[in-house]
Amino acid sequence: MWRVWGHIGETEMTIKGGCLCGKVRYEVTGPLFDADHCHCSMCRRQHGAAFSTYAEFNPGDFIWISGEGLVKVYETLPGGGWCFCSECGSTLAGTDKGKITTVTLGTVEGDPGIKPESHIFVGSKAQWHDICDDLPQFEERPPDTWEPPGKTP
Repeated sequence: MWRVWGHIGETEMTIKGGCLCGKVRYEVTGPLFDADHCHCSMCRRQHGAAFSTYAEFNPGDFIWISGEGLVKVYETLPGGGWCFCSECGSTLAGTDKGKITTVTLGTVEGDPGIKPESHIFVGSKAQWHDICDDLPQFEERPPDTWEPPGKTP
C-alpha cells in the first residue's frame, strides 16, 4: 500500500531498478518527483532516442544494491553527468554536483508512482519527432517558480 507524501505523484515505497544485463541494481527509498521528458541533444545522444525520461529524488534515498563497480559516470560538466552500466551500456541515473539525483524511468521495475509532468529543452528536440500530448513544453528548463498543474505546495 502506498501512502501519499503530500504532493501528487509522491509516494512512500521502495523503487527498484536496474540495467539491461541485470548486473547493476539500485533502490530509491523515498518519493520520486519532478519527472520530465528531456529533449536536449545530450540526452537524445545518451539514450539513442527522441528524448529521455527522468525523475528526481532526495540524494540520500538512493543506493546501489549490486554491480556498483560496473557503474561508470560520463560527466558533461564538472559533477554533472550520467551513470551507466559498463557491461551493457544502460543509462541508469543522472548526477548533479557529484551526487546521484535522478533515475531514468525506463530502468524502473513496475510502477514508479509518478508520471512525466513536462517536456524540457524542446528548443533542441529532434526535428523528426512530434510531441503529441498535452504536457507543458519548455524551450529549456522550466522557471524555478513553475509547479505542475494539480501539484500542491
